[in-house]
Amino acid sequence: MKRIATAVGVVFALQLGCAPTVQVVAPEPIQINIKIEHEIRVKIEQDLDTAIARDPETF
Repeated sequence: MKRIATAVGVVFALQLGCAPTVQVVAPEPIQINIKIEHEIRVKIEQDLDTAIARDPETF
C-alpha cells in the first residue's frame, strides 16, 4: 500500500513539473520620430505654398 501511494505521489509530481507554461510578451512600444514628421509637414507646406503662388485661382 505504501508503494502505491509513493508511485501515485511521484506520478502526480511529474505531471506538475511537466505542465506547459504560456508566456505573453508585450511588443516593443511604438516610437514616433517627431523630427521626421515635422520635416514632412514643412516640405508639404512649402510645396503647397509654391503651388498656390503658381496658380492662386485653383485654391
